[in-house]
Amino acid sequence: MFSGIVERMGRVTEIRTEQQNRHFTLAADFTGELKIDQSVSHNGVCLTVVELTEETYTVTAMHETLLKSNLGTLRVGDHVNLERSMRPDALLDGHIVQGHVDRTAICTAVEEAGGSWYYTFEYDPAGADEGMLTVEKGSVAVNGVSLTVVDSREGRFRVAIIPYTHDNTNFRYIEVGSVVNLEFDIVGKYIARLMKSHIK
Repeated sequence: MFSGIVERMGRVTEIRTEQQNRHFTLAADFTGELKIDQSVSHNGVCLTVVELTEETYTVTAMHETLLKSNLGTLRVGDHVNLERSMRPDALLDGHIVQGHVDRTAICTAVEEAGGSWYYTFEYDPAGADEGMLTVEKGSVAVNGVSLTVVDSREGRFRVAIIPYTHDNTNFRYIEVGSVVNLEFDIVGKYIARLMKSHIK
């Protein structure tokens, strides 16, 4: 489980394809603290460390993960938001993020707002009855970043990005047309499932 508070940005140094799997090797300054089998969130996708060197580590994404996330579009040199699993004694500064991306979205607008920024994202609204939607002032994870929703509409929402988040995550590389990963709030998904069960 994760909190959506990005620790670092890693850089992709190598990509290898093996049948339908893709192996990503990344450089990150906490590589020396990682262990084989450890879970790390990559742009909001939970992946397992499978190889380690002194300066890099490798994770594997299967075909289904590549289809549902933006990992399949990564290239060598790209920057990825990273977060290690949350410790049981840690403060939940963001919200509960599972690392299971629901779908991708496209950035349709970036607006400067007196030193901060508003980013607008649009996504396929199918699945709203299963909790795959946003609500005003609710939480959503965008590329693994825990954010508060503003201007929530069907298939569209905005988020406000402060300078610290902009400078310390790959939001600084997001522009109109960029594809991002979305994970909707798990609480909303459970409520939607309970509602559907009650109606039946």
